[in-house]
Amino acid sequence: MRRLLDRFKSTSPGDTLVEREADDEGFFSTQFMERPEISRAASAWTSRALAVGAHALDPQAGVALLLKAWSDDTFTSLMGEAECEKLRTHLEFVTVPAGRELIAQDEKGDYALVILEGLVAVDRVQPTGERARLAELREGDVLGEMSLLDAGARFASCQTLSRCSLAVITRSALDEFAIEEPRLGFALMAGVARRLSLRMRQLSARLGALLTAG
Repeated sequence: MRRLLDRFKSTSPGDTLVEREADDEGFFSTQFMERPEISRAASAWTSRALAVGAHALDPQAGVALLLKAWSDDTFTSLMGEAECEKLRTHLEFVTVPAGRELIAQDEKGDYALVILEGLVAVDRVQPTGERARLAELREGDVLGEMSLLDAGARFASCQTLSRCSLAVITRSALDEFAIEEPRLGFALMAGVARRLSLRMRQLSARLGALLTAG
């Protein structure tokens, strides 16, 4: 900033026109060279997608499946073609074969997955290596939403029980929605939050039943 302000100060009488032009050229070229290139950080999903053998799903078909899976959501049901186009641009849609681990317990996560088609098991891996089945999720359910929101470690492992179609929501995409498309970002977050709330209520009910029985 100081160098920029110096551009407006008068030069001494001894300065020649050639010297000032050369200095200006160096100043402006330096400004561009000093600016680091801004690039989007790769999501953990990038490596996970390779590990599970994910295949790209046509974005138009993916958005149609997402709207169908969340048809009971007020904001999602009111989306027009413009909003759908933004979803196609910012979200990733994939298919994954059966028997693949979409989310590993205790790993750090920066993405969530919306199940568009198929069945996914949610297991808590015990110290002995045995897996305790917590739930089986299907169309419309969300995986990994807690780590997406708080950047914490994954609580459980999620494995496909059948071929699944998924919508991938990364933290960077969510940030972009919040800044560039607040209404759409709110609709997406509201859908995720409602499903998280429902799952927490179901878990509370199960714990309450267990405590009462004990």
